[in-house]
Amino acid sequence: MNIGTRIKKYREKQNISQDELALKVFVSRQTISNWETNKSYPDIKSLTMLSNIFHVSLDDFIKDDIKEMRIIVDQKKIKEFNIMSYIFLAEMLIVMISAYPLFSMDGYVGVIIWLLFFIVTFFTARIVEKFKKNNDIQTYKEIIAFVGNKPLTYEESQQEIGKRIYQKVLLALLAGIITFIISITMIFIMKQI
Repeated sequence: MNIGTRIKKYREKQNISQDELALKVFVSRQTISNWETNKSYPDIKSLTMLSNIFHVSLDDFIKDDIKEMRIIVDQKKIKEFNIMSYIFLAEMLIVMISAYPLFSMDGYVGVIIWLLFFIVTFFTARIVEKFKKNNDIQTYKEIIAFVGNKPLTYEESQQEIGKRIYQKVLLALLAGIITFIISITMIFIMKQI
């Protein structure tokens, strides 16, 4: 980010020492030094004060850095989404694979353990869905675009919004079919035992 370079440039242009600037912004001289060397970044209050001291609009003062900040935030969100997705996938696999061994146990202990796995997986699914809703990513194409950090065009996003209803119905049907197949399979396995 170039904010540190800009602070130093404007400070030197006005012949203000780091100590003097620190007094005006109500921070230490070391903080000013850290800002200028990009070891840390000023908060919004300090940025506003600096733009007033240097007689520069806040927009002009930080305009180049906003793009970089957005990229960093987007990459952080993408990483978060990927981690949540992998956790959810692992939990789903555990729920599916553990069903037979746990239901084969004597008594209700296995069923209770499996239900606990299922509940944890359900809550993870809710977290993933909430994340998708907060970031307005619902369809497969929107998720791929989000993970690839490539925004959809207006036309593409409108097409995806139109598809959401159909995809939700298809996903609900698919989930119902899979649940039915797993249930029938479990009943068959339990009868064999």
